[in-house]
Amino acid sequence: MSSVEFNGDNAPTGPGKILFMNFTLTLLLVAVAGLGFLMLYSVAGGSLTPWAAPQMVRFALGAGIMLMVAMVPIRFWQNISGLAYAASVLLLLLVESVGAVGMGAQRWIDLGIIRLQPSEITKLTVVMVLAAYYDRLDARKISRPFWVAVPLALILLPTFLVLRQPDLGTSILLVLGGAVMMFIAGVHWAYFAALGTGGGGLAALAIMLRGTEWQPLKDYQYLRLDAYLNPEADPLGVGYHIIQSKIALGSGGWTGRGLMQGSQSRLDFLPEKHTDFIFTTLAEELGFVGASSLLALYSLIIFYCIVSALRTRDRFSCLLIFGIASTFFLFIAINISMVTGLMPVVGVPLPFISYGGSALIMLMIGFGLVQSAHIHRPRS
Repeated sequence: MSSVEFNGDNAPTGPGKILFMNFTLTLLLVAVAGLGFLMLYSVAGGSLTPWAAPQMVRFALGAGIMLMVAMVPIRFWQNISGLAYAASVLLLLLVESVGAVGMGAQRWIDLGIIRLQPSEITKLTVVMVLAAYYDRLDARKISRPFWVAVPLALILLPTFLVLRQPDLGTSILLVLGGAVMMFIAGVHWAYFAALGTGGGGLAALAIMLRGTEWQPLKDYQYLRLDAYLNPEADPLGVGYHIIQSKIALGSGGWTGRGLMQGSQSRLDFLPEKHTDFIFTTLAEELGFVGASSLLALYSLIIFYCIVSALRTRDRFSCLLIFGIASTFFLFIAINISMVTGLMPVVGVPLPFISYGGSALIMLMIGFGLVQSAHIHRPRS
């Protein structure tokens, strides 16, 4: 049996350090993933294929990766943050030249066994590089213009490349996630006020340029905006998805219709019922109780991440954990806002519930970093 050793900072080393993992956080991740398997089984009509079984394999693979990442000292991940960021940007550039096309977007690199989506990796590497940047930056420089411009460039470069794919949902996540990192690091609030004002102006300009040769968004993205503002104007066209989603949400009641009993999902009224709109399937079949239970599990995951961040005295680890927790929260907030009609449909999956591989593996790597920071934090 491996004994636990400690280094000069009283942080555990050796194989026995696995005992210092945050097992509560791990069990919460398993619980949410289990609920995801159940919903994928249900939307397939009581079958593990074609969605639940592959998702289980991906989660098992992700769990193994999370464990391996967790066992590596957090200082190693800090040292390679810049390299990881550069690699993710290069992969985004590679997508433009050899990327696989699916559903009108060029977002994947086909590796034969799997289709890699570099934009998912970028969500994590942006957090890593910003945490490393602010860890090394003198506190007196944080709000000076030049030192604010550097992280902005680090955020906007991959955002521009992702927008070209096009992938508006990931672009929003990159910008918001980066902004949260800057705020947590201590950047003055005036920059965020200016950013919000500028963002509002750009949004208004994008709407004004619709139908011209300079329009910045794709036609289908403008149609999604139309559906958000007035879905009833075209109930069988652009407004169909969100109308059916709201019907499914409301029909679940307190306890739901039961597994495999949701009329909207079983009769295929609900689109993308196993991916982006799976929350409405869950709400219809498990009701308010089921939906609230999922949100409670999500809240506990974020809570334990915040506790872990506050307990560490290492600035990089603290910023990294907060950044990963914020990205996780943004996934949830954007997806649920999207399917409930609070924002336009942008195609963001629900963590550990929606079917898909790239986002799941990326999140498991992220929580592996959270575990690494938790395990290797000084305890003296």
